[in-house]
Amino acid sequence: MRLISLELESKLHEKGLWPQSRVAWAAVYVLALDLVLFAVQWLTRRASPSMSASLGGWVTFLSVLAIVLLAIAGFRWLRAQLLWRLRNRLIVTYVFIGVIPVFLLVMISLITLYLLAGQFASFVVTSDIATHLRSMEAANRAIAHHMAAHISGSGKLDADALGHARPHRPEWSRRQVCVWYRNQPKPDCVGPEGVAGFDSPSFITGDFRDIVRDHGKLYLRTATVLAAEPESLSSSSSLSLRVILSEPLDKDFVEKIAGDLGLIAVYGTQSPSPNASSIAPAQQNASKPYLAFESGKQREQTFSAGTVPPASSTLDREITFPIPLQVVDWSTGERQRAGALAEVETRPSVLYERLFAALGDYARGVEYILLSIAIVFAIIELLALFVGTKLTRSITSAVDQLYEATKHINRADFSHRIAVQSNDQLATLANSFNSMTTSIEKLVQEQKEKQRLEGELAIAQEVQAQLYPKLITQLENLEVHGFCRPARTVSGDYYDFLALNSDKLMLAVGDISGKGISAALLMATIHSAVRAYSIEDRSVLRDLKLREPALRETAAVGAAGGSGLMLASELKWTEASPAALLTLLNHQLYESTPDAKYATLFLGIYDGETRRLTYSNGGHLPPILMSEDGSSQLLSCGGTVVGLFDNLSFPEATVQLRPGDVLVAYSDGLTEPENDYGEFGEERLIRLVRENRHLPLERITEIVTVAVDDWIGDNEQPDDVTLVLARAR
Repeated sequence: MRLISLELESKLHEKGLWPQSRVAWAAVYVLALDLVLFAVQWLTRRASPSMSASLGGWVTFLSVLAIVLLAIAGFRWLRAQLLWRLRNRLIVTYVFIGVIPVFLLVMISLITLYLLAGQFASFVVTSDIATHLRSMEAANRAIAHHMAAHISGSGKLDADALGHARPHRPEWSRRQVCVWYRNQPKPDCVGPEGVAGFDSPSFITGDFRDIVRDHGKLYLRTATVLAAEPESLSSSSSLSLRVILSEPLDKDFVEKIAGDLGLIAVYGTQSPSPNASSIAPAQQNASKPYLAFESGKQREQTFSAGTVPPASSTLDREITFPIPLQVVDWSTGERQRAGALAEVETRPSVLYERLFAALGDYARGVEYILLSIAIVFAIIELLALFVGTKLTRSITSAVDQLYEATKHINRADFSHRIAVQSNDQLATLANSFNSMTTSIEKLVQEQKEKQRLEGELAIAQEVQAQLYPKLITQLENLEVHGFCRPARTVSGDYYDFLALNSDKLMLAVGDISGKGISAALLMATIHSAVRAYSIEDRSVLRDLKLREPALRETAAVGAAGGSGLMLASELKWTEASPAALLTLLNHQLYESTPDAKYATLFLGIYDGETRRLTYSNGGHLPPILMSEDGSSQLLSCGGTVVGLFDNLSFPEATVQLRPGDVLVAYSDGLTEPENDYGEFGEERLIRLVRENRHLPLERITEIVTVAVDDWIGDNEQPDDVTLVLARAR
């Protein structure tokens, strides 16, 4: 049974109001269940109040859940409706690119200005305190020198002299001066009536100037220490005269600092009132809490001084900024970076006047310049908005034409063309679209041809893979392993192992010039020729005997040198040498390949009975022979490349292989890959083989190839990689 008619469902579909996502359907179901429970609750509110109350919680929960799901579904629907059109997307893009960054910059600027203003207000307060301390220090130093001069004349400390040395200006009515002479246990002090003296802590060994905390109260104190004897005031062997000047940091002092700056509040901890004997009656006031500054306790505002100045304009808002005060504990000398806390409340106009007070009328000119810059920026922003709107319309109209054209292409109507009416990148895009429609059919044909070639290359790769040795005949005292990885589908590198008899094994490693199909075909030719010439075939050598003087000379030299090479007429297959085979291969390739084609080829024959390797090299990279002790040598005997010139002879050499010796033959694709640090190089290959020479040959191959891959990185493999290893046992 359908609850909604097909006609209504169709209309909702057309208007995009029919639920499409799981969230939308969940919102509909939760809302329907919520309405049902609400109806049941309303109907049972009189008959069963307890049931109605229990349903109230579920109704509230389902209502909240329905609102959340509907909000998510509504947001998705609104996003799909608004952002489907490119114009709306561009508008949103402009908002994120232009409006939001400007808003963030404005906010950052306002926050920065607020912090700078607060920091400047803090600087004004702290600089006033520092200036006051320097003034106290200068006065204290003058008193100390006056007392030193008096002591040098009378030989003792006189309290009346201290009273005369202390200035009698109004600001000194709050200051107390105490003097210690030599080992005097109690100081002589002069100051406000009824104020007790203070101790001289042990950390005062020289001049001192700072805010201190003494018995829970804050003071501004300076100390001057003079030498031991009045006659030698420059001496500093021990302390004998100390003069300390103290002034309380209270509301009266802060009142002077606040001035026309604003309101300054000082925060301390609430402590019980001290003994009345230590405070004069004039200073006792029950309405005021006792100001204490103790570390580790919660701070409360103890007093405030000054008033916040009136605002000069609507934008002249209040600025509140904390001021941590560095305080020294008078009893221990410990310095606390935030021993006390003050707070200043002021306005930007006040700070502006303080900052530009020295500029006079020039400050007004700065205001006008900044206002002019702001107006220019606003005009530029409006022009940018207008230009952006015009560009948006031109872009959206061109995209709409492209959208209509894609509908024709979707119906296989390649005759449709877009009308081009401008000369910009969008017009170029339309022209490209028009040319694309005429090229699609050609591209389809080319794709089919490409697939056919890829199929043929895959077959060629399978055929070439069969040319590499699969089941390698291992001699009793020699193990071999080969590896080749093409840079493309097929490879131009070549390696082979050919058992001549039970004691002899031929090793061949080569590299064909070029890459791809042509190199793979030449590789197959060399593979077949090497295997063909390695068996008994006297007729080939006999035919070349008279026609190849160079071969005859090479054979004679080989016989004289004891390498096993004889004249062609006397050569047996068991006596065939690598040099003779290279000569035959060179002649065949020269006759059967184009002039630009050639190959490099290393041939070696290992005799298991004598443990000797006889080899010859036709332009290939010299293999590396690594001994059991880690030393290495290059098998460099050889000639030029094979197939490029005719009538060539190739020398050959013989080396003795001892147990543990490793022969490493490779192609240039292994050592020539480059990255930002240069080529992989032969030295790195030798080091890797030396460090892992006792591992199985397959493992050594894996380590070397992984190192090459890491060296190449994400770049394409530049050349075929071939590695042949042989180890004497």
